[in-house]
Amino acid sequence: MKFLDQAKIFIKSGDGGAGAVSFRREKHMEFGGPDGGDGGRGGDVIVECVANLNTLIDYRYQQHFKAAKGDHGMGQQRTGGKGDDIILKVPVGTQILDEERDMVVADLTEVGQRLVLLRGGDGGFGNLHYKTSTNQAPRRGDPGWPGKEMWVWLKLKLIADAGLVGLPNAGKSTFLAAVSRARPKIADYPFTTLHPNLGVVYYGQEEFIVADIPGLIEGAHEGAGIGDRFLGHIERCRVLLHLVDGTQDDVAEAYRVVRGELEAYGGGLESKPEVVALNKCDSLLAEDIKDKLEALEAECGHKVYPLSGVSGIGLKEILGTLLQHIKDSKAEDPGVVQASNAIGAGKRGQEGFFRRRKDAEDPDAQFEEGYWGANGEWIWYEDDEDEEEVAAEVDDDSVDDEDEIIDEEDEDDEDDGDDQPNQ
Repeated sequence: MKFLDQAKIFIKSGDGGAGAVSFRREKHMEFGGPDGGDGGRGGDVIVECVANLNTLIDYRYQQHFKAAKGDHGMGQQRTGGKGDDIILKVPVGTQILDEERDMVVADLTEVGQRLVLLRGGDGGFGNLHYKTSTNQAPRRGDPGWPGKEMWVWLKLKLIADAGLVGLPNAGKSTFLAAVSRARPKIADYPFTTLHPNLGVVYYGQEEFIVADIPGLIEGAHEGAGIGDRFLGHIERCRVLLHLVDGTQDDVAEAYRVVRGELEAYGGGLESKPEVVALNKCDSLLAEDIKDKLEALEAECGHKVYPLSGVSGIGLKEILGTLLQHIKDSKAEDPGVVQASNAIGAGKRGQEGFFRRRKDAEDPDAQFEEGYWGANGEWIWYEDDEDEEEVAAEVDDDSVDDEDEIIDEEDEDDEDDGDDQPNQ
């Protein structure tokens, strides 16, 4: 099954049915009168959180969902039936955001949660409703009220206790396969992991869930590599396990790159408890392990654990540390960790701000005036005075160019006059 963690859909509740205009006309009945019934209410748009889903693939090929209209009222005081509701089933951990993606409409974190997103329109009144002592034969029947419609974003953020972060090929998938029964794809090239993976870890009589996401590279918050869109899946984690590839020359720089991307993304990831591990220690000498552990501890400011997912070095100590952080966090906040409404930049085809800044001769002078846009783009502040100066410079340049063109034409005319033979 293809993994899909976000989708944009259109929803519309049903319109209300129209009221009927009818009169009772029967033989041998002394008194007749109005008997038109009211229209039925339109169907609602309901979202339900279910347990047997782990992706939003159902909303990949169908983006429009409309509830049924209410039935019209009929004679003999018959009220129209209510339109059928439409139920959207989503996996646990789904957030519903408005079209602009700046407000969380709902956050579904428990199985069985139901929410009415849009209520159906009310049915119109029939002429029986308007019968009074002074108006005994009303001929008024109201149309039903229209339903509501809107575009919404569905954003899936997996619910896990611990999240794995690190550069590509840091050994995250190998670690997940070593401590759980998950079998993610493992290879020796970057970005082998293309979508998040979950694994259940059993430690003694306890168990917890670990989430593995694709690796981060410098500039991921601007779309470099796979981008940072999958960071949303570790926003609900109670602790982060930061794996650093021990075979790299500068492990401190590798740590700084990932931490910088977490801070640039936001969503509370920069403030979560963090456990740092020097991975792939089975490929290092003892003195190299000691030196790199000291360098990492000096950079992060706390203890760094040696680790190897292949040989099993330090696995029990790491799992015990993660479990203790999870227990402490649950004791303080037993509910599901609240996630932000950040979507993530994702991968874009355009050149990112990080690359432009890196290639600039004087990046501080060029990029100090501006701010980040809603979609991750860099926007410069607009200065009216600067624009006027630029316009004036352009006008001056154009005038100078015109003077040069006129001078050149005069010179050409003089040359042509000299070349003409005397008659």
